[in-house]
Amino acid sequence: MNSTLDGNQSTHLFCLLPFDYLGTVSFCLLEVLIIVFLTVLIISGNIIVIFVFHCAPLLNHHTTSYFIQTMAYADLLVGVSCLVPSLSLLHYPLPVEESLTCQIFGFVVSVLKSVSMASLACISIDRYIAITKPLSYNTLVTPWRLRLCIFLIWLYSTLVFLPSFFHWGKPGYHGDVFQWCAESWHTDPYFTLFIVMMLYAPAALIVCFTYFNIFRICQQHTKEISERQARFSSQSGETEEVQACPDKRYAMVLFRITSVFYILWLPYIIYFLLESSTGYSNRFASFLTTWLAISNSFCNCIIYSLSNSVFQRGLKRLSGAVCASCASQTTAKDPYTVRSKGPLNRCHV
Repeated sequence: MNSTLDGNQSTHLFCLLPFDYLGTVSFCLLEVLIIVFLTVLIISGNIIVIFVFHCAPLLNHHTTSYFIQTMAYADLLVGVSCLVPSLSLLHYPLPVEESLTCQIFGFVVSVLKSVSMASLACISIDRYIAITKPLSYNTLVTPWRLRLCIFLIWLYSTLVFLPSFFHWGKPGYHGDVFQWCAESWHTDPYFTLFIVMMLYAPAALIVCFTYFNIFRICQQHTKEISERQARFSSQSGETEEVQACPDKRYAMVLFRITSVFYILWLPYIIYFLLESSTGYSNRFASFLTTWLAISNSFCNCIIYSLSNSVFQRGLKRLSGAVCASCASQTTAKDPYTVRSKGPLNRCHV
């Protein structure tokens, strides 16, 4: 069958996963299913997050919402970018040559995931300032400074991976679904070390330092409050329930998001370092670790749905607004149905 295929089609039949599709389908079926499935989840999940934040003003009460929405937009763009390898694997013609397409795709996804990683680090710094300097927090963290910080995140992420276009090295394995990226674009140990020192290591250290101190301070505050209430109750004979640090619950939600992010990205980072330093290469491992890391882009919606009560109420209001809109359109089409009075799609929490 390979003898009947021209060069362009043989490139499309290049598959990373070790399964023989010849004689059954003319494309990499398993890879297409995985990538398309993740693409649909990422796009739909982040659209939900963006609309819920728009419909729930209470979610914007914390300044961290700026960074969370930045992550949502970045992850949404990751999902849209994943349409490129999906269409390529399904034999749709590429607008430009394959080598340039896979370089652009790998660069774009690397920048977008870098934005998410830097945003998580900024979220941890924001919560650290809120707990350690509560009186001066509003003067230190202003909307203008937050917007400037988000701009610098995008700029810094772009500059970190920009040398990959000047043949310094490979930013990751996101473009390896294309044969040129998998076989002709190789990693460079110095560029990998540069990425680790400029992005991975600082972000991880900042997150570990800030959350360790956040939970330590919250534990100290809770202990002090419980001791004071114990002394007061012994004098007055009344007992009161001890209230924990008010920021601890919200910090726990953010810590879950950060933990899931690094858990899903850790296999990819380990393989990236191993392949760059030793030259070990395994297509199955690169595909699995890469798309496991990319799957993180739809996890925030799940974590918020399970952990944040305000997000849950916003999600209910959003679903109610969508159902009401559908019902109003159905009512408008049916002249015998009595229309309900009042606005149907209120979107506030």
